[in-house]
Amino acid sequence: MRDFAALYEALDASTATGAKLAALVAGLRAAAPEDAAWAVYLLAGGKPRQAVPTARLRAAACAAAGLPDWLFDECYQAAGDLAETIAHVVPPSAEPHSSAGLGLAHWMEQHVLTLRGLPPAEQEARLVADLKGLDPLGRFLFVKLIGGGFRVGVSRLLVQRALAELAGVDPPRMAERMVGFTDARRAPTAADWQALLAPDAAGAPRGGQPYPFFLAHALEVEPSIPALGPAADWLVEWKYDGIRAQVVRRGGQCWIWSRGEELVSDRFPEVMALAAAWPEGLVLDGELLAWGADAPAPQPFQALQRRIARKSLTKKLLAEVPVRFVAYDLLEQDGADARARPQTERRAALLDLAARVPGLAVSPRLEPPADLGGPAAWSWLAERREEARERGVEGLMLKHHQARYGSGRSKAEGVWWKWKVEPLVADAVLVYAQAGHGRRSGLYTDYTFALWNRPPHAAAEAQAVVEAIARRVPAPRDDAQALQLVPFAKAYSGLSDEEFRAVDREIRARTLEKFGPVRSVVPTLVFELGFEAVNASPRHKSGVAVRFPRMLRIRHDKPLWQADTLQMVRALARGTA
Repeated sequence: MRDFAALYEALDASTATGAKLAALVAGLRAAAPEDAAWAVYLLAGGKPRQAVPTARLRAAACAAAGLPDWLFDECYQAAGDLAETIAHVVPPSAEPHSSAGLGLAHWMEQHVLTLRGLPPAEQEARLVADLKGLDPLGRFLFVKLIGGGFRVGVSRLLVQRALAELAGVDPPRMAERMVGFTDARRAPTAADWQALLAPDAAGAPRGGQPYPFFLAHALEVEPSIPALGPAADWLVEWKYDGIRAQVVRRGGQCWIWSRGEELVSDRFPEVMALAAAWPEGLVLDGELLAWGADAPAPQPFQALQRRIARKSLTKKLLAEVPVRFVAYDLLEQDGADARARPQTERRAALLDLAARVPGLAVSPRLEPPADLGGPAAWSWLAERREEARERGVEGLMLKHHQARYGSGRSKAEGVWWKWKVEPLVADAVLVYAQAGHGRRSGLYTDYTFALWNRPPHAAAEAQAVVEAIARRVPAPRDDAQALQLVPFAKAYSGLSDEEFRAVDREIRARTLEKFGPVRSVVPTLVFELGFEAVNASPRHKSGVAVRFPRMLRIRHDKPLWQADTLQMVRALARGTA
């Protein structure tokens, strides 16, 4: 643990890419193979399942520190991070832990992962002993590893560069070797580490290993000839809102990998059955969508999540959420890597394959009419983009005809652009706030927003509601028509540091009550929120769930009584607003 803590300190101490890369190379080179394997897993984004419930971890920390719950909570509020709080408040033991000098693999496999499933009393006893026997940095890392919240300022790409340097191979080749390395359902081993550094061998990945996913860049300008050249130079497709996936067919078997490098084959039996009839040596990139055979458009992403969340797939669920795989790229054919071929060649090969393989769906191409050229062609595509939401998609994908299939979000192989529709918006009222984490731990930056349950008749009616909230008078439960503010979304991004500080001052001045880390506030501020989609949700009091909410701006110009209503947002869910 000490060696990994030293590597963490070196990475955390610098913002320079060169210094981080040098620290990674040195730290990994010096580590034992089993420790290096776990370090790569964690630094590249691997997250083991949470080993201990947070409440039990807090209870163990209170016991180890000899603090009452209320005092620990006050410390947590000041620090803003649970691991940092525990690292500071737990006193060190007179004797260091007997395993303090052992490696990361030992701590992960004998102290972290073995906690899961133990009786609560035994869990707490072991936690107290481990926390007391570590130094502050060791405690901090131990808690992060237990809770699955470990992170440091290192990208997966930088880890790949470090490994490529150690192995003497190109970074793209190392990216291929690392696919699946951070799968949460398996623990990395010394053999995995040795495979990463093995001498290079030509040929496509074997077994069920997919390729690194090629990621698109957000298009921040309107497409035009000056910006992108003629529309005819681009393959244009719908941008689906599903689960990005690669389907691998090799050696008489099939595998389905998500973009997060999780093996999800068991979640989609109908796709597995279809892929079983594909030719050998085939890898396709595409989208998993909740989309029945007779439906005009895919179901919302929320429906697809039900297939991921359930432990068992019932016949009822399979019927309610049928899934299809829509392919939009061919990465391997007849066992040969096709990624270096231009986009047009890969597309032609994919269409030829679909003509010969029953049931293989290919993402349709959007082509302007032949008589439209120049700016008119881009205008035609812009009109199609406006149809995106009614088609159940997020916008358009633009892929240059000469682009090769790259690795990650790199422009070296060519470019894919995602041209998404403008976000849905609603003006909402700030009603709850919670302190942020990390560098924002001293500020209230995580907000809960509410909408009116119906339009206020006038400003005075809305003001009466605000005054009742300030007096802590609960809203009447037996009067459905009584005006009230109903929470509907949480957001923590979109404002500048200066704006967050200004809102923090308002929150502290207008606090009504504290509920642990959360403060309720007198409603005074209106924010414009943006979100990608809104769906009906019986689990929420508001009856809706929004996707990717973020703050667009503070509406100082908008009075409280003119904030939006639940009816308006529900209309967005129906596509009628």
